[in-house]
Amino acid sequence: MNYAYIRQLPSLPSLMNQQKGIVAFALEQQVNIDNEVVEYSHRHCAIGQRKEFEEFLRSIKKDDILIVYSLDVLSDKVDEIVKVINCILSHEARLCLVKPKRHIDAALPIIKLFPLLNELREKESKEQKGNGRPKGSKSSSKFDAFRARIVELLSKGQNVSAIARELGVSRSSLKDYIVSRDLKRLDDG
Repeated sequence: MNYAYIRQLPSLPSLMNQQKGIVAFALEQQVNIDNEVVEYSHRHCAIGQRKEFEEFLRSIKKDDILIVYSLDVLSDKVDEIVKVINCILSHEARLCLVKPKRHIDAALPIIKLFPLLNELREKESKEQKGNGRPKGSKSSSKFDAFRARIVELLSKGQNVSAIARELGVSRSSLKDYIVSRDLKRLDDG
């Protein structure tokens, strides 16, 4: 059986564009599509949570062909894609990609998969880098309220231990704050 597998996600081409790409690929490769499977799931949904997809993978049989628009239709995580490919190949089936045009089966040397997986890994890495505060920015600190007093005491020659005692805070935390905010240099300047 030959399957067209389409998944709706905001980061992927629309269902219609995926379908058009798969149909054009199938016509070019002279492959008839017997069944179209459409999945509606949210991004970052682990394969273990995608029950219908798991059941579909288990139902694949020898010589079946699964055509997908691109690898990230299967998952946005490289480790999950490796598991999916392994599952398909263990069933002696074949995975066909529209973008880039590839046939993945047991005869394909594994080294041919590395560039595709590396592309996804880089994409995944870029998405993760977007999280958190921008590089070089400082988060607020409980010591910000005491900043003027800390600078004043430093300028009077007080050491970190004496300042920490006066403020009733941890010496090591205060020292970290002074270093991270470069307050010693402010005092020297």
